[in-house]
Amino acid sequence: MPGAIYAEGLVKTFGDVRALDGVDLDVPEGTVLGLLGPNGAGKTTTVRCLTTLLRPDSGKAVVAGIDVLKQPNEVRRSIGLSGQFAAVDEYLTGRENLQMVGQLYQMKAKAAKERAGELLEQFNLADAADRPAKTYSGGMRRRLDLAAALVVSPPVMFMDEPTTGLDPRNRQQLWEVIKQLVSGGTTLLLTTQYLEEADHLAHEICVVDHGKVIARGTADQLKARTGGERVEVVVHDREHIVTATEILQGFGKGETTVEDHTRKLTVPVTGGAKLLAEIIRELDARGIEIDDIGLRRPTLDDVFISLTGHAAEIKDDSNGADAADGAAGDTKGRKAGKGASE
Repeated sequence: MPGAIYAEGLVKTFGDVRALDGVDLDVPEGTVLGLLGPNGAGKTTTVRCLTTLLRPDSGKAVVAGIDVLKQPNEVRRSIGLSGQFAAVDEYLTGRENLQMVGQLYQMKAKAAKERAGELLEQFNLADAADRPAKTYSGGMRRRLDLAAALVVSPPVMFMDEPTTGLDPRNRQQLWEVIKQLVSGGTTLLLTTQYLEEADHLAHEICVVDHGKVIARGTADQLKARTGGERVEVVVHDREHIVTATEILQGFGKGETTVEDHTRKLTVPVTGGAKLLAEIIRELDARGIEIDDIGLRRPTLDDVFISLTGHAAEIKDDSNGADAADGAAGDTKGRKAGKGASE
């Protein structure tokens, strides 16, 4: 049985650009799927198709058990969406923006007012609650937009790079909000360029590049694809690099790489902490002083580079799929409930 978010063979083109090239997704109810990829990979276009803001050229999509192509209005009543850009009314106050969203979801006036107050406190906007949104800083507008997406708790949420522009403290705060939503049963599709964010929040990760899902799995499963653990050693004296390299070669499961300018040596290993202790003893016995040593696991950045040949957190130019995603992103719809379907 398909999950709360299901897509099969989604294709979307913009002129000669194939922004989506057969995307398949299946997100179980009450989980977070992290859609990870660089600018232009097709993340935003995927979200736009699943939330009825774009119609795919071909393929199938079902959200909250509703066919996206056949019943778009019903889908809109069952989802929440926070896009890449803050979609707030600049001439309304922060409080009025949130109350308006509540009324679009047909909340009673008193309930909408109470919920607005809760969210303003939660997102540290209470002091600016009665100021027009046009006086807010960029980060404040972003927080207000995210608060608006959470006025109600729909069964399915889409967040398209929700923490872009937030400082670390506010990003951590939003992560806690997301965890609370999911623990309450909400299903979330989260697009991000922040590798740490995907690692921290997602039950499963789909890596997207050039409109295709090129890998999927848990963070640990994806990391295991890059070759497992490695030991990194920084020797104190450059003259000990050769000897330290020989020692590491004896313990390693592959070639030792050497960064001469930093005096850092890296070798792939198996054996975990026990092997690390043996290496430390051998280095000490040979009189090699070290500045640092550690057992490192692959990061999601390592995963992305191994899969695509480039890092995830990059700035692409404005052509190709990046232009396509930008075209999709021009539609700044966020509110998805009764009264928000036009």
